[in-house]
Amino acid sequence: MTDAYTFVLIHGAWHTGEHWAPIRAHLEAGGHTVHTPTIAGHGDGRAQTTHAEGVQSVLDYLDLHGLDDFILVGHSFAGTVLTKVAEAIPDRIRRLVFWNAFVLADGSSINDESPRSYGELMQATAVDGMFSMPLDLWRQAFIQDAEEDLVLRSHATLVPEPLTMLETRLDLTRFHQLIAEQRLRTSYLNATEDLAMPPGEHAWHPRFSDRLGAPRIVMMSGSHETMFSNPDHAAEKILEAGRD
Repeated sequence: MTDAYTFVLIHGAWHTGEHWAPIRAHLEAGGHTVHTPTIAGHGDGRAQTTHAEGVQSVLDYLDLHGLDDFILVGHSFAGTVLTKVAEAIPDRIRRLVFWNAFVLADGSSINDESPRSYGELMQATAVDGMFSMPLDLWRQAFIQDAEEDLVLRSHATLVPEPLTMLETRLDLTRFHQLIAEQRLRTSYLNATEDLAMPPGEHAWHPRFSDRLGAPRIVMMSGSHETMFSNPDHAAEKILEAGRD
């Protein structure tokens, strides 16, 4: 058997830790240990949960379970959580894996680095500080490689996202310094059919991967939501990105 690793999988916006279940099962079948915490503010209806509170909930989980020398994987929005967790405990992380994930510039927010139309849509349709994923956007840009039945079933499991998570500008001075000092091992996993960030100036790669210095680049087929449409393939690519 290949080396066994400990993975901590951090979900993106509109998701919870439960969405990792098929990928978790695949990795565990290979002998790996897998943790899938849910970030505070996701699925609990707490619209005013701050980004810092979300990050702290992950740090608390890591401490509660006594985790060390783990591969920390973040999907999409979770890239912003990875950067802050890495600032707090850089020496406990074996490798960071950003899966079509945001690596923000210092002082920036997710909305700052996303198409303006996304921010406008969120402001126009949010209810009590929470934004729910529109079905048409989900179908066309997030999971366009799935059959309609899976599109509908997966959409029904999504949770509203606190706008504060997407609007908060983050001080990432320390993270970028850690990258410059080569104190973090990083990988960027890029799904080539991912349309959640449209092709061109907003494309995930190399826009965000370039901010990681010299990361391992792993390419995979599939949409932004390959965790639904092809979880076994996604799990194998996560393993490729996370291995030593």
